[in-house]
Amino acid sequence: MGGDHGHSKLSMPDYKTWKWEGTPLELTQQRLARRGLKDPWARNEAWRYTGGFRVPISFREVLFRGFKTGFMAFAVALAVEYTFFPPKKSEH
Repeated sequence: MGGDHGHSKLSMPDYKTWKWEGTPLELTQQRLARRGLKDPWARNEAWRYTGGFRVPISFREVLFRGFKTGFMAFAVALAVEYTFFPPKKSEH
């Protein structure tokens, strides 16, 4: 059901291309080896530590993420408030 709809399948890289050596997983493998254990899935997580998948995020991006959308929502809310509930003028 659903089917492929004519789209080709996603080509996945060979799992043997990923190496956990030189990543933070190496420390984990060493600690496990001291106890006589081995993590067979470490290779599957090694891609996370290669440079091609990480995108550096600047402090500015973190600080202003969603600022445009939030400002637009504020402006719309302010316009609705002043349209439907105008401020009352009092003579003091």
